[in-house]
Amino acid sequence: MKHFTNKLEAFLGLGGTKKDIVLLIISGAFLLLSILDLLPLPFDAAWIAIILCGVPIILEAFIGLVTAFDIKADVLVSLALIASVCIGEDFAAGEVAFIMQLGGLLEELTVAKARAGIEKLVKLTPRTARILTADGEKTVPAEEVQVGDRIRVLPGETVPVDGRILSGQTSVNQAVMTGESLPVDKAAGDEVSSGTVNQFGAFEMEAVKVGEDSSIQRMIRLVQSADAGKAKIVSLADRWATWVVIIALTAALLTWLFSGEVIRAVTILVVFCPCAMVLATPTAIMAAIGNATRHGFLVREGDALERLAAVRRIAFDKTGTLTYGNPKVTAIKSLLPDLSETRLFALAAAAEQFSEHPLGKAVLRDFRTRQDRPRGQAALLPAEDFRMMPGQGVSARIEGHTVLAGNLAMLREGCSKLPSDLSAQTDIWLEKGCTLIYLAVDGQAAGYLALADTVRPESAQMLSRLKALGVQPVLLTGDHGNAARTIAGELGIDDVRANCLPEDKLTLIDAFQKNSEAVCMIGDGINDAPALKKADVGIAMGGIGSDIAVDAADIALVDDQVQELPHLLALSRRMMVTIKCNLSFSLGLNFLAIILAITGILGPVAGALVHNAGSVVVILHSALLLKWRKKD
Repeated sequence: MKHFTNKLEAFLGLGGTKKDIVLLIISGAFLLLSILDLLPLPFDAAWIAIILCGVPIILEAFIGLVTAFDIKADVLVSLALIASVCIGEDFAAGEVAFIMQLGGLLEELTVAKARAGIEKLVKLTPRTARILTADGEKTVPAEEVQVGDRIRVLPGETVPVDGRILSGQTSVNQAVMTGESLPVDKAAGDEVSSGTVNQFGAFEMEAVKVGEDSSIQRMIRLVQSADAGKAKIVSLADRWATWVVIIALTAALLTWLFSGEVIRAVTILVVFCPCAMVLATPTAIMAAIGNATRHGFLVREGDALERLAAVRRIAFDKTGTLTYGNPKVTAIKSLLPDLSETRLFALAAAAEQFSEHPLGKAVLRDFRTRQDRPRGQAALLPAEDFRMMPGQGVSARIEGHTVLAGNLAMLREGCSKLPSDLSAQTDIWLEKGCTLIYLAVDGQAAGYLALADTVRPESAQMLSRLKALGVQPVLLTGDHGNAARTIAGELGIDDVRANCLPEDKLTLIDAFQKNSEAVCMIGDGINDAPALKKADVGIAMGGIGSDIAVDAADIALVDDQVQELPHLLALSRRMMVTIKCNLSFSLGLNFLAIILAITGILGPVAGALVHNAGSVVVILHSALLLKWRKKD
């Protein structure tokens, strides 16, 4: 059989799912020819279906029984096939084999594609490091760096190991570890993590954690361990298979003993075949996945919706999920009476127009957006003598004035005197989680801009609808406490966990699960990958999310429209109701058919057609999920 199948597969040039579809089409065609008796063959045409669909089922059942005493639904199917063939009911055997393989194919189509998240994480691992020795600078593989080595990191390079900055100032993009949307200024004494990216100034650092102890290697191990620990749901048909087999065999044996008619016993085995039961779950899942796809969700794991139905707590990353992840100017404050806020904003935009810093780009973008003129025609003041000072800010000559734009350290260094109430003014914005850009004009403190991440307008309503479904939202973010609490307050989230590293998010997810709470994690960054893997269901933002986050998740939100999340949750619950109804119907039909078989009313062929009709009802009922939507 295997030789025949391999030859057929090689002839067709197909494999996997495509091959199964072709074999099912061939089997179905020969079953039709068998019942219509149109093809003059020396054997019943149904034997083609028995060979193509039935033999693999029998082999799989036999191997499972012998190697692990694993009783699944295919054991009963195999008994029915063999019994039907023994008494000459070839069509019944072929029809049962065809239906079972059709159910298997539908189940296969719901299985996720292979994921490559771990491999992509490995690619993020720095390859080389610049070690400073007595003989000068030497480039070595990153894994050869030892604790205590002095390392130089140039602009644009990835930090090779965890360490501490010894000299130099810069800004570091830490999104890979914390998910923060903005780079963090670093100077001597500050710690840096492997895998993060140095954006501007060169610096020298001392290696503190190397090899397997480095941050990026710990992240890889977290993803691996979280994936290995996620339990897979066993289909309900296989979960109940042992009892179904025992009941069917007992009923068939007793009927044979008391009636003396073997055909009644075979009919019981045929009608007890769990065809409708096997179709109950995959057809509902496929219909629900089709519905989810229409609403922007790519379901990558076949049983993800099954797990989602049990979720009562959803953990959200903040940046890029509930917010846009792009800072915007939320406040402009002038400290000079003769300098308007409009003029201050224009000076800040002019000074930042050549900057590569994300904050500088945000100021420039907002300045152009706020102009009354058409986009792209906003008037920027000309800037000369532009200079960037890593870790501090920028300076430029604008209309004869020297303008500084940067952090508080730059303001203190560039101004002889600061307003006495400056701290009191800025603390209000810092407590809200804003980032400040201070400005000085000709050595005099001129004002500041407050920038903050902006909440998606649909987030509040989405969270309200989730709460109405009995789900508790939790905010897990790598941002500092002030920013996290401000966003949570706007959205009505009571449970807030800030300053979370990847292992912190993983630990919190694990704590919820140990408390018997099914958890869904929603995120977009590389730092969310371990938590997405560990959670009962991981949902990644497919549009702005990293490839690694999407690969780690069970479901991807393709267009980042978070307002559809309540629909997905309600759909998953409706799907489980549909599955339970399908199973109840199929079991009820089976028991009714058994009674008719015991009394001799049903024969093997009629029994096969009856439970085939049950399979059709199950498929039609599942199809109702395709356009289902919960009424608000």
